[in-house]
Amino acid sequence: MQRLKKRRDFLAARKGFRRAGPYFVLESRDRGDSDEGRIGFTVSKRVARQAVVRNRIRRRLKEAAREAVSDRQQTGRDLVVIARLPALRADFADLVGALSTALTASSETAHHEHSGRSRTKRRGPSKIPPERGGRDADGQQP
Repeated sequence: MQRLKKRRDFLAARKGFRRAGPYFVLESRDRGDSDEGRIGFTVSKRVARQAVVRNRIRRRLKEAAREAVSDRQQTGRDLVVIARLPALRADFADLVGALSTALTASSETAHHEHSGRSRTKRRGPSKIPPERGGRDADGQQP
């Protein structure tokens, strides 16, 4: 697999399938071509302040991806793996298994008609004043 390097490719992958797990979030998008698949890794400073720790997490995820993707055909797909801190201490077999499961789910979803990611909207304060039937600042109906 090739690497994702450009920001626009990472942003485009956000519009596709999304699967969250304890060790990472996997975002994938079908490009609609038959070129080789691409993968990118993100480990932000929110995960770990020290670069040494971020790089260790990235190396572990890259190796897990190498093992998990080797037996799957990922042509025409962009994958983004967004790391979480538990990936640092996770058993490597668990990391590979979680990534393999997420890849399977993303490829199954790619074969079905899927228009973007389906998220539930969060209930928050309404723009309608409470006296007219809207929600108050706590999100509760009066």
